[in-house]
Amino acid sequence: MISQNVDRLHQRAGSREVIEIHGTLLVWRCVVCGREDEEMGEALFGEYPVMCECGGMMRPDVVWFGEMLPEGAMERVGEAIGACDVFMSLGTSSLVEPAANFVYGAKRRGAVTVEVNREATGISEEVDYVLRGKSGEVLPRFVAAVKT
Repeated sequence: MISQNVDRLHQRAGSREVIEIHGTLLVWRCVVCGREDEEMGEALFGEYPVMCECGGMMRPDVVWFGEMLPEGAMERVGEAIGACDVFMSLGTSSLVEPAANFVYGAKRRGAVTVEVNREATGISEEVDYVLRGKSGEVLPRFVAAVKT
């Protein structure tokens, strides 16, 4: 699964092998030495900014506008897209690059493409199937229909 979310809700819901292309708020990283700390992700801080043992400032391990995606993320995305039979774009505007183009890569490789969204997006006319509505409502019905 490829996720633009930074909250790890996919993992909490049971998803495994999630590629977090925008990082996560639940891991903090030192801007000087690069040390990561998963323990402080949900902790309350006594002082701010949070400092690393090396003296550098700690920050959430997320991608801010203009920053590069996490190292290795795009390679993992390419592998996942290359291996999928079905690519589903769920609840996204399909405007933010590079994620907006993932569906085209999957389609070129022969995957069936599906968009689940409340409104039409730039990929709506490009995908094989469009399911309108909230993903939390549409997906359970979709899964039930596929199982029968």
